[in-house]
Amino acid sequence: MIDALAFHTASVTNVGLARAHNEDDVLVRPDIGLWAVADGMGGYGGGDVASGAVVAALRTLAPSVTAAQLLAEFEQKIVRVNADLRAMAHARAGAILGATLVALMVHGAHFACVWCGDSRGYLLRSGKLSQVSRDHSEVQELIDRGLLRKEEAKTWPRRNVVTRALGATDEAELEIVDGPAYAGDRFLLCSDGLTAHVADDEIAAMLAAVHPHTAVGDLLQLTLERGASDNVSIIVVDCREADATPAAGGRRDLGD
Repeated sequence: MIDALAFHTASVTNVGLARAHNEDDVLVRPDIGLWAVADGMGGYGGGDVASGAVVAALRTLAPSVTAAQLLAEFEQKIVRVNADLRAMAHARAGAILGATLVALMVHGAHFACVWCGDSRGYLLRSGKLSQVSRDHSEVQELIDRGLLRKEEAKTWPRRNVVTRALGATDEAELEIVDGPAYAGDRFLLCSDGLTAHVADDEIAAMLAAVHPHTAVGDLLQLTLERGASDNVSIIVVDCREADATPAAGGRRDLGD
């Protein structure tokens, strides 16, 4: 029986080919089982400040005894940084200062994926790719209501409009999926700069690479070849055997 997992991580954040500044930020903390991608909104001096504040807050997290403690402390950090972003925006006369977030926590043999906005979390397990997160976006809402087909989403005029973001409202609206983690699982966290150019079947094929660094490099290269119209950030996390009883899980909203 597996009580803990070891991790092998590769990550990159890139300005892309169309933007002057990188408003994405990434966090890699295998020492505590935490990884995150924050995608800033608000332009230079806004989006980069917001994503940097989110990552800086999460960087101060200490190792936790339990998965519940890690999640609770994560949520506390997000609540505080959300309030800080609101205060900064108010001080800047209502300037846009926000960020989407996707984070992965693995503790023992249990994982939790937490997100706000359209940065995504994926899981490759036994050769099958699944999207763990679900976009908080106008496009996704239209798809869910049967008013828009997935094929139409790529060219929809308001495809970049998110319905949740840190700093956008007084309450941080997070969503979470949790469940068992197994040796051999490979997680992907990314900003929408990747998924705007690379389809899920292509992601699955590249994630199948033997080494996480190869997967990250191939995904970035394909995005750049296709124009990289936005900043792009990618984290790949391999779970490796090192012993816990997997816990059952599901999805729930936090802060609604």
